[in-house]
Amino acid sequence: MHDRQSVSTSRRGGALSASPLWQACLALWLLLCAPVLAVGCASQQGATLIVYAASSLTEAFTAIGTEFEARHADVQVVFNFAGSQALSTQLEHGAVADVFASADTVHMDRLQEEGLLAEDPVPFAENRLVVALPAANPGKVGNLRDLARPGVRIVIAQENVPVGRYTRQALASLSADAAFGSAFQEAVRANVRSEELNVRQVLAKVVLGEADAGFVYVSDVAVSTANIVALEIPGFANVEAVYPIALLTASNEKELAKRFIDFVRSPVAQEILQQAGLQAADLVAIVDLVAEASP
Repeated sequence: MHDRQSVSTSRRGGALSASPLWQACLALWLLLCAPVLAVGCASQQGATLIVYAASSLTEAFTAIGTEFEARHADVQVVFNFAGSQALSTQLEHGAVADVFASADTVHMDRLQEEGLLAEDPVPFAENRLVVALPAANPGKVGNLRDLARPGVRIVIAQENVPVGRYTRQALASLSADAAFGSAFQEAVRANVRSEELNVRQVLAKVVLGEADAGFVYVSDVAVSTANIVALEIPGFANVEAVYPIALLTASNEKELAKRFIDFVRSPVAQEILQQAGLQAADLVAIVDLVAEASP
Protein backbone atom coordinates (compact mmCIF):
# COMPACT_ATOMS: atom_id res chain seq x y z
CA MET A 1 0.00 0.00 0.00
CA HIS A 2 2.81 2.33 0.89
CA ASP A 3 4.63 1.66 -2.35
CA ARG A 4 1.51 2.08 -4.40
CA GLN A 5 0.65 5.35 -2.71
CA SER A 6 4.20 6.58 -3.22
CA VAL A 7 3.98 5.80 -6.92
CA SER A 8 0.60 7.46 -7.15
CA THR A 9 1.79 10.58 -5.41
CA SER A 10 4.88 10.62 -7.57
CA ARG A 11 2.72 10.55 -10.74
CA ARG A 12 0.57 13.42 -9.52
CA GLY A 13 3.68 15.37 -8.69
CA GLY A 14 5.09 14.69 -12.14
CA ALA A 15 1.92 15.89 -13.79
CA LEU A 16 1.93 19.05 -11.72
CA SER A 17 5.55 19.75 -12.42
CA ALA A 18 4.91 19.38 -16.20
CA SER A 19 1.88 21.71 -16.15
CA PRO A 20 3.76 24.96 -16.95
CA LEU A 21 5.39 23.31 -19.97
CA TRP A 22 2.07 21.94 -21.15
CA GLN A 23 0.45 25.36 -20.79
CA ALA A 24 3.27 26.97 -22.76
CA CYS A 25 2.85 24.45 -25.58
CA LEU A 26 -0.89 24.97 -25.60
CA ALA A 27 -0.43 28.73 -25.76
CA LEU A 28 2.00 28.37 -28.68
CA TRP A 29 -0.40 26.05 -30.51
CA LEU A 30 -3.26 28.47 -30.08
CA LEU A 31 -1.10 31.35 -31.29
CA LEU A 32 -0.18 29.47 -34.45
CA CYS A 33 -3.51 27.83 -35.16
CA ALA A 34 -6.03 30.44 -34.04
CA PRO A 35 -5.88 32.37 -37.35
CA VAL A 36 -6.52 29.14 -39.26
CA LEU A 37 -9.44 28.32 -36.99
CA ALA A 38 -10.82 31.83 -37.42
CA VAL A 39 -10.73 31.52 -41.20
CA GLY A 40 -12.41 28.16 -40.96
CA CYS A 41 -15.18 29.58 -38.77
CA ALA A 42 -15.65 32.55 -41.08
CA SER A 43 -16.04 30.26 -44.08
CA GLN A 44 -18.73 28.35 -42.22
CA GLN A 45 -20.70 31.56 -41.72
CA GLY A 46 -21.21 32.08 -45.47
CA ALA A 47 -20.97 35.30 -47.48
CA THR A 48 -22.52 38.70 -46.97
CA LEU A 49 -23.43 40.81 -50.00
CA ILE A 50 -23.72 44.55 -49.37
CA VAL A 51 -26.01 46.40 -51.77
CA TYR A 52 -26.43 50.18 -51.88
CA ALA A 53 -29.77 51.01 -53.53
CA ALA A 54 -31.95 54.06 -54.16
CA SER A 55 -34.73 54.55 -51.61
CA SER A 56 -37.41 54.10 -54.29
CA LEU A 57 -36.22 50.47 -54.61
CA THR A 58 -36.80 49.59 -50.95
CA GLU A 59 -39.74 47.21 -51.30
CA ALA A 60 -38.71 45.70 -54.64
CA PHE A 61 -35.09 45.05 -53.69
CA THR A 62 -36.04 43.68 -50.28
CA ALA A 63 -38.17 41.08 -52.06
CA ILE A 64 -35.45 40.44 -54.65
CA GLY A 65 -32.91 39.98 -51.88
CA THR A 66 -35.12 37.37 -50.24
CA GLU A 67 -35.45 35.48 -53.53
CA PHE A 68 -31.70 35.66 -54.13
CA GLU A 69 -30.95 34.28 -50.67
CA ALA A 70 -33.37 31.42 -51.31
CA ARG A 71 -31.29 30.46 -54.37
CA HIS A 72 -27.91 30.80 -52.66
CA ALA A 73 -27.31 28.87 -49.46
CA ASP A 74 -25.40 30.65 -46.69
CA VAL A 75 -25.65 34.06 -48.41
CA GLN A 76 -27.03 37.13 -46.68
CA VAL A 77 -27.94 40.26 -48.64
CA VAL A 78 -27.63 43.47 -46.64
CA PHE A 79 -29.14 46.66 -48.07
CA ASN A 80 -28.43 50.33 -47.53
CA PHE A 81 -31.36 52.35 -48.89
CA ALA A 82 -31.04 56.12 -49.30
CA GLY A 83 -31.05 58.85 -51.92
CA SER A 84 -28.72 58.01 -54.82
CA GLN A 85 -26.76 61.19 -54.17
CA ALA A 86 -26.20 60.22 -50.52
CA LEU A 87 -25.13 56.68 -51.42
CA SER A 88 -22.70 57.82 -54.11
CA THR A 89 -21.16 60.30 -51.66
CA GLN A 90 -20.69 57.53 -49.09
CA LEU A 91 -18.97 55.37 -51.69
CA GLU A 92 -16.74 58.24 -52.77
CA HIS A 93 -15.66 58.65 -49.16
CA GLY A 94 -14.58 55.04 -48.78
CA ALA A 95 -17.71 53.10 -47.85
CA VAL A 96 -17.26 49.44 -48.80
CA ALA A 97 -20.08 47.76 -50.73
CA ASP A 98 -20.48 45.20 -53.48
CA VAL A 99 -23.28 46.58 -55.66
CA PHE A 100 -24.74 50.03 -56.33
CA ALA A 101 -28.21 50.52 -57.83
CA SER A 102 -29.00 54.15 -58.63
CA ALA A 103 -32.19 55.98 -59.59
CA ASP A 104 -30.31 57.88 -62.27
CA THR A 105 -27.27 57.64 -64.52
CA VAL A 106 -25.71 60.89 -63.30
CA HIS A 107 -24.47 59.59 -59.95
CA MET A 108 -23.49 56.24 -61.46
CA ASP A 109 -21.46 57.96 -64.20
CA ARG A 110 -19.66 60.01 -61.58
CA LEU A 111 -18.56 56.89 -59.73
CA GLN A 112 -17.38 55.36 -62.99
CA GLU A 113 -15.30 58.44 -63.80
CA GLU A 114 -13.67 58.13 -60.38
CA GLY A 115 -12.76 54.48 -60.98
CA LEU A 116 -15.12 53.12 -58.33
CA LEU A 117 -16.93 50.72 -60.69
CA ALA A 118 -15.38 47.36 -61.58
CA GLU A 119 -17.58 47.01 -64.69
CA ASP A 120 -19.81 49.18 -66.86
CA PRO A 121 -23.25 49.81 -65.30
CA VAL A 122 -26.27 48.15 -66.89
CA PRO A 123 -29.92 49.29 -66.84
CA PHE A 124 -32.46 47.16 -65.02
CA ALA A 125 -35.61 49.29 -64.59
CA GLU A 126 -37.34 52.53 -65.45
CA ASN A 127 -39.70 54.82 -63.56
CA ARG A 128 -42.00 57.81 -64.12
CA LEU A 129 -43.14 60.80 -62.10
CA VAL A 130 -46.57 61.42 -60.61
CA VAL A 131 -47.95 63.96 -58.16
CA ALA A 132 -49.05 62.32 -54.91
CA LEU A 133 -52.09 63.80 -53.14
CA PRO A 134 -53.72 62.91 -49.83
CA ALA A 135 -57.01 61.13 -50.52
CA ALA A 136 -58.83 63.84 -48.52
CA ASN A 137 -57.28 66.41 -50.88
CA PRO A 138 -57.19 69.37 -48.47
CA GLY A 139 -55.51 71.54 -51.12
CA LYS A 140 -58.40 70.96 -53.57
CA VAL A 141 -55.95 69.93 -56.29
CA GLY A 142 -57.98 68.65 -59.21
CA ASN A 143 -55.38 68.96 -61.98
CA LEU A 144 -51.79 69.99 -62.53
CA ARG A 145 -52.69 73.64 -63.09
CA ASP A 146 -53.98 73.81 -59.52
CA LEU A 147 -50.41 73.33 -58.30
CA ALA A 148 -49.75 76.93 -59.31
CA ARG A 149 -52.62 78.30 -57.24
CA PRO A 150 -51.37 80.41 -54.30
CA GLY A 151 -51.57 78.62 -50.97
CA VAL A 152 -51.16 75.06 -52.22
CA ARG A 153 -48.47 73.37 -50.12
CA ILE A 154 -46.04 71.45 -52.32
CA VAL A 155 -43.02 69.35 -51.35
CA ILE A 156 -40.28 68.22 -53.73
CA ALA A 157 -36.82 66.67 -53.42
CA GLN A 158 -33.58 68.60 -53.51
CA GLU A 159 -32.08 69.30 -56.91
CA ASN A 160 -29.14 66.91 -56.47
CA VAL A 161 -31.57 64.05 -55.72
CA PRO A 162 -32.62 62.19 -58.91
CA VAL A 163 -36.36 62.68 -58.35
CA GLY A 164 -35.70 66.34 -57.53
CA ARG A 165 -33.89 66.88 -60.81
CA TYR A 166 -36.63 65.01 -62.69
CA THR A 167 -39.26 67.19 -61.00
CA ARG A 168 -37.58 70.37 -62.21
CA GLN A 169 -37.30 68.94 -65.73
CA ALA A 170 -41.01 68.11 -65.76
CA LEU A 171 -41.98 71.57 -64.52
CA ALA A 172 -39.81 73.19 -67.20
CA SER A 173 -41.47 71.05 -69.89
CA LEU A 174 -44.96 71.92 -68.62
CA SER A 175 -44.09 75.64 -68.61
CA ALA A 176 -42.99 75.39 -72.23
CA ASP A 177 -46.48 74.20 -73.17
CA ALA A 178 -49.03 76.90 -74.06
CA ALA A 179 -51.72 75.12 -72.01
CA PHE A 180 -49.76 75.86 -68.82
CA GLY A 181 -47.89 79.03 -69.70
CA SER A 182 -44.37 80.24 -69.05
CA ALA A 183 -45.21 81.38 -65.51
CA PHE A 184 -46.38 77.94 -64.40
CA GLN A 185 -42.99 76.72 -63.17
CA GLU A 186 -42.33 79.83 -61.11
CA ALA A 187 -45.79 79.74 -59.55
CA VAL A 188 -45.38 76.07 -58.55
CA ARG A 189 -41.90 76.67 -57.14
CA ALA A 190 -43.32 79.54 -55.05
CA ASN A 191 -45.63 77.01 -53.38
CA VAL A 192 -42.81 74.64 -52.39
CA ARG A 193 -42.71 74.35 -48.60
CA SER A 194 -39.70 72.01 -48.30
CA GLU A 195 -37.08 70.15 -50.34
CA GLU A 196 -36.27 66.65 -49.10
CA LEU A 197 -33.23 64.34 -49.22
CA ASN A 198 -35.02 61.47 -50.97
CA VAL A 199 -38.32 60.56 -52.57
CA ARG A 200 -39.63 58.65 -49.54
CA GLN A 201 -39.34 61.79 -47.42
CA VAL A 202 -41.40 63.64 -50.01
CA LEU A 203 -44.09 60.95 -49.86
CA ALA A 204 -44.01 60.97 -46.05
CA LYS A 205 -44.80 64.70 -45.97
CA VAL A 206 -47.87 64.07 -48.12
CA VAL A 207 -48.99 61.08 -46.06
CA LEU A 208 -48.60 63.02 -42.79
CA GLY A 209 -50.67 65.92 -44.11
CA GLU A 210 -47.72 68.31 -44.12
CA ALA A 211 -48.15 68.90 -47.86
CA ASP A 212 -51.06 69.08 -50.28
CA ALA A 213 -49.00 67.57 -53.09
CA GLY A 214 -45.60 66.00 -53.71
CA PHE A 215 -43.66 64.91 -56.78
CA VAL A 216 -42.74 61.21 -56.44
CA TYR A 217 -42.34 58.11 -58.59
CA VAL A 218 -45.14 55.91 -59.85
CA SER A 219 -43.57 53.07 -57.87
CA ASP A 220 -43.77 55.02 -54.59
CA VAL A 221 -47.54 55.31 -54.91
CA ALA A 222 -47.81 51.69 -56.06
CA VAL A 223 -46.20 50.28 -52.90
CA SER A 224 -47.61 52.80 -50.43
CA THR A 225 -50.13 51.51 -47.91
CA ALA A 226 -51.29 55.04 -47.09
CA ASN A 227 -54.50 56.55 -48.39
CA ILE A 228 -53.14 58.63 -51.24
CA VAL A 229 -53.99 59.19 -54.89
CA ALA A 230 -51.81 59.98 -57.90
CA LEU A 231 -52.18 62.86 -60.33
CA GLU A 232 -50.65 61.87 -63.66
CA ILE A 233 -48.11 63.97 -65.54
CA PRO A 234 -48.60 63.92 -69.33
CA GLY A 235 -46.07 61.99 -71.38
CA PHE A 236 -44.60 65.00 -73.16
CA ALA A 237 -43.53 66.48 -69.81
CA ASN A 238 -42.72 63.32 -67.89
CA VAL A 239 -39.27 61.78 -67.58
CA GLU A 240 -37.80 58.38 -68.28
CA ALA A 241 -35.92 57.64 -65.10
CA VAL A 242 -33.44 54.89 -65.98
CA TYR A 243 -32.10 52.81 -63.07
CA PRO A 244 -28.57 51.40 -63.60
CA ILE A 245 -26.80 48.81 -61.45
CA ALA A 246 -23.07 48.11 -61.21
CA LEU A 247 -20.37 46.06 -59.51
CA LEU A 248 -18.16 48.15 -57.26
CA THR A 249 -14.35 48.03 -57.37
CA ALA A 250 -14.16 47.73 -53.57
CA SER A 251 -16.36 44.64 -53.52
CA ASN A 252 -15.13 41.71 -51.45
CA GLU A 253 -17.60 39.36 -53.15
CA LYS A 254 -17.23 40.13 -56.84
CA GLU A 255 -18.46 36.79 -58.24
CA LEU A 256 -21.46 36.79 -55.93
CA ALA A 257 -22.15 40.43 -56.78
CA LYS A 258 -22.16 39.57 -60.50
CA ARG A 259 -24.72 36.84 -59.80
CA PHE A 260 -26.89 39.33 -57.94
CA ILE A 261 -26.75 41.84 -60.80
CA ASP A 262 -27.69 39.12 -63.29
CA PHE A 263 -30.53 38.06 -61.03
CA VAL A 264 -31.87 41.64 -60.78
CA ARG A 265 -32.13 41.65 -64.57
CA SER A 266 -33.67 38.17 -64.77
CA PRO A 267 -37.37 37.53 -65.48
CA VAL A 268 -38.02 36.58 -61.84
CA ALA A 269 -36.68 39.86 -60.45
CA GLN A 270 -38.15 41.90 -63.29
CA GLU A 271 -41.60 40.63 -62.33
CA ILE A 272 -40.99 41.76 -58.75
CA LEU A 273 -39.94 45.20 -59.99
CA GLN A 274 -43.06 45.49 -62.14
CA GLN A 275 -45.27 44.50 -59.22
CA ALA A 276 -43.63 47.35 -57.30
CA GLY A 277 -44.63 49.83 -60.01
CA LEU A 278 -41.38 50.01 -61.96
CA GLN A 279 -41.06 49.22 -65.64
CA ALA A 280 -38.73 46.68 -67.20
CA ALA A 281 -35.55 48.09 -68.67
CA ASP A 282 -35.01 47.82 -72.41
CA LEU A 283 -32.10 45.45 -71.88
CA VAL A 284 -32.94 42.46 -69.68
CA ALA A 285 -30.54 39.59 -69.23
CA ILE A 286 -31.89 36.07 -69.72
CA VAL A 287 -30.61 34.11 -66.74
CA ASP A 288 -30.56 30.33 -66.51
CA LEU A 289 -32.56 29.95 -63.32
CA VAL A 290 -31.46 26.35 -62.92
CA ALA A 291 -27.81 27.42 -62.81
CA GLU A 292 -28.75 30.41 -60.68
CA ALA A 293 -30.24 28.11 -58.06
CA SER A 294 -26.81 26.61 -57.36
CA PRO A 295 -24.52 28.54 -54.97
